[in-house]
Parts: sequence; C-alpha cells; structure tokens
Amino acid sequence: MKNMDIEADLVEFKVPVENNKTLFVWNILPKFSEAEIYNSVEEVFSNYGPLYSVRVCRNAAVAEPGYYAIVKYYSAAQASKAQVTTNGKGIFQESPLKVRLCTKQNATFQQRFTYLRSAKCQELANHYLGFNGWSSRIVTLKDISQTNEQEDKDPVLGTQTNNLKYGCIIELIFHNYGVCCRGVGVAEEPFENDTDPLARLMKKGQVQKLAKERAMSDAFQKVLFVVLGNGKVAVECRFDPDQIVPDEELGGLIQVNDISWSQFEQEREDDEILSELSFNVTDVQ
Repeated sequence: MKNMDIEADLVEFKVPVENNKTLFVWNILPKFSEAEIYNSVEEVFSNYGPLYSVRVCRNAAVAEPGYYAIVKYYSAAQASKAQVTTNGKGIFQESPLKVRLCTKQNATFQQRFTYLRSAKCQELANHYLGFNGWSSRIVTLKDISQTNEQEDKDPVLGTQTNNLKYGCIIELIFHNYGVCCRGVGVAEEPFENDTDPLARLMKKGQVQKLAKERAMSDAFQKVLFVVLGNGKVAVECRFDPDQIVPDEELGGLIQVNDISWSQFEQEREDDEILSELSFNVTDVQ
C-alpha cells in the first residue's frame, strides 16, 4: 500500500518570532550591493512560501567582509524546506551559502502576543485564497469620543484639546468555507479645538482609517489556515459565542473592547528588533 504523505501546516496571522520560522543565511559575498542581495534573497526564498520579512546586514567588523540575511516565514514547514533545499548551494553567487534555522532567539519573545498589521494580513490571505477567496464588511464605525467630558488642556502649549476616538467592527467572510468572524478596533488621536473644520475632517478620516485597520487585524487573529501538503487550504475561525449579538447592539461592545493597541504595536516592534539583535554572526563563522 502506498504511503500517503500529506502533512498539514498551520498558518496563523501573527508576527512570526519562533526559531523554526526564521532562517539565517550567511557567506554572502561583498561583490553585491545590499539592494541586489535583498532582491536575490527575496526572490529565491519566496519560492518556498510567503515571507514576513527579509533583512540584509553587513558582517560584524571582526568577521570577513560580506553580508548575512535574516529571512522570516509564516510557516515552520516552509522555512524547514527552504533551509534543506538551499543550504550549501550558491543560488545567486559562485560560492555556496550557509543556511540554518535560527537558534539564538530568546524564548521569552515567543510568549508575547504579536499582532500582524492589516496590510500583512490581507497579503497573506490573498496568497493562500486569492483575491476572491475572502471578503470583509464594516459592521459598524462609530464616533466614541468623550465629547461630554471636560476638555483637556495641553500643559506645554496651554491650548485646549480633545480626543477624536472611533471604534470599528469588521467582519471577515470566507465564502467557500462557510465561516466568518469579527474583529474590533479602536483609534484615538488628540485634536486641538481651535483648528479649522477641514483639518478636523482630515484628522477624522485618519482616525477612522486606523480604527478600520485595527479591526481588520483583530479579526484575522481569530483565523487559522490549515495548509495540506497537496496545496489545499482549510479555514477555521475561532470565536466566542458570547460575542454573537445583533448588529444594532454592537455600539457598546466597541467601548468594552477598547484595548491598548499602542502597547501591542510597541511590543511587536520590540520583538522584531530584539529577535534580530539576538543573532551573533561570529558564532557561526
């Protein structure tokens, strides 16, 4: 009986910080510019799956002249396949490259919840499902500014300011899979009262856009792709049954879910920087 070797890989919509999703590529010759190396690395390694990021860096001063690259996948299985296939091959240069899975990242970073930006979420969904494989709709976009409270006063400028604050709920719909889920996003920006109406209108548009992007990102956190070895994709949505309420009753839900997005975004940026700094080129020379 023929062995059916169809493995399943899980793809989540979050910033990949795990060791088994990150490749370290070195022995890159200094004959190329950083831009040329970036384009070559991205072209080669994207053949094995969608990439979250590619970063090209110069070798440390104590090492030989040249470059190394850090390649991050969303999928551990695709990162592993890329490592096995490309290690020891020149690919875009005469001498062979060394490609290894990362082993130097701090495990504490992996425990932090890291939101994936809206644009990255859509890019990943389009890769696996195509542009027509999913859709989104705005359930509600509401002004939740606390206009009835006393306005704050800028301690430096002495001018009175209030905050423009919008909440948004977006629903993701995966038509071919019969599943859907919703996400909540809140955006808030300070705004001076004495500015002109056009400036206020532009600021209002910016805050609304940011709230929608955050709601989109939050919705995708509930989505899980199960990618089979034969290329087929299954979509699962995780949700809390208690959150299923009529659309007309969602106004209060936005305010209840007013979470600190700035904190999440700062943690995501810290994870990216610290995980890259955790590499030490001299350890692998």
